[in-house]
Amino acid sequence: TSPLPSFSLPVSLTLLDLTHLASPPPPNLNQPCPMYFPEQENISTTASTKVPVKYGELIVLGLPCPLSGYGINFTMAISNKDQHSISFTLSRAQTVVVEYTHDSNTDMFQIGRSTEGPIDFVVTDTVAGSQSNADTQSVQSTISRFACRIMCQRTPPYTARIYAAGFDSSKNIFLGEKAAKWKTSDGQMDGLTTNGVLVMHPRNGFTQDSKPGVWREISVCGNVFTLRETRSAQQRGKMVETESQELVDGSLIDLCGATLLWRTAEGLSRTPTLKHLEALRQEINAARPQCPVGFNTLAFPSMRRKDTPDEKQPWVYLQCGHVHGYHNWGNHREEMEGREGRQRECPMCRAKGPYVPLWLGCEAGFYVDAAPPTHAFNPCGHVCSDKTAAFWSQIPLPHGTHTFHAACPFCAQQLTGEQGYVRLIFQGPLD
Repeated sequence: TSPLPSFSLPVSLTLLDLTHLASPPPPNLNQPCPMYFPEQENISTTASTKVPVKYGELIVLGLPCPLSGYGINFTMAISNKDQHSISFTLSRAQTVVVEYTHDSNTDMFQIGRSTEGPIDFVVTDTVAGSQSNADTQSVQSTISRFACRIMCQRTPPYTARIYAAGFDSSKNIFLGEKAAKWKTSDGQMDGLTTNGVLVMHPRNGFTQDSKPGVWREISVCGNVFTLRETRSAQQRGKMVETESQELVDGSLIDLCGATLLWRTAEGLSRTPTLKHLEALRQEINAARPQCPVGFNTLAFPSMRRKDTPDEKQPWVYLQCGHVHGYHNWGNHREEMEGREGRQRECPMCRAKGPYVPLWLGCEAGFYVDAAPPTHAFNPCGHVCSDKTAAFWSQIPLPHGTHTFHAACPFCAQQLTGEQGYVRLIFQGPLD
């Protein structure tokens, strides 16, 4: 495991239970770093001598493996008396400014596409099926520069809450004239970001019994609303007073361009590790699955994703699930169509469908159980456990400004086919 980068603790500035974070450099997208808090009652201005305790992790759906997780490791506090505020521009002639005061009980972590200091996690738009982070750079971003902030309580049960928008380098949150905003019944101001921050909490936790929840929109002050007609519509949804902005294990956060999965420290303790997934890979390979046509032994490559399949790579006919080695039916056109995942006829059952290489899903945080990888998503060929495939195939992830569809969590490709995944049928060695 790579060493964790060091950061500074957030400045304790809050009103409405919000805080401002001091300005550490944003973490490398390919450098995982767990979310921690200092296990101590009084936060000093010197390095903590106690072992940090984990808040949780944020994992970006669809980023190229193997490293797609974010976290926070803070062991040091900083004092800062600068004032922070939110400016609500109602018209060219009227602006309401809400100031923030100190709070030593919470830590704040900010997320957005900006690379400025106040942003802790720089998130770029996810391109479905991209092979590298460079593939995402040419896309016109729909993620806000200061998209949202997460507040974590420093005392048990270490509750994490999410709020739309974030403090910029001038220590302000600014909502322009066209942003949806309003005065609440108790005289406070609230508003929404341009494309919104959506959150979905799964039912039954993040387990093999998990079911999709309902997508909601979170306001600047952390209130919960039904979705707008489109992401940037001027009219807000209806307030849902029976629900809160508190994150739970498995909560999904959509920033209109990237979707994040929140995993709590407790939830992660029950999640299979990369070492466990590697053991499952070796177990499959030790069984020496064979191609039923060429009779050559197949083997899943290492967990680190490659650009091209290797010689022993398992391939699958997604219509039926029969696993083969790669084979060419005699002409260049058919070979190219096969490598592009177009229609091919399975020699075992004559079913016609996409023919693609299989890749083990390597982000352990996406798994809802520790069962063997037996199913593959359609059409990308990412392999995971039965329950994990079933869970993600039921999740309607936001796409664009007003549509939803299920997608593979490992590469963000939209799922196709009747179920969105298929059970793999391996042939064992003939000897």
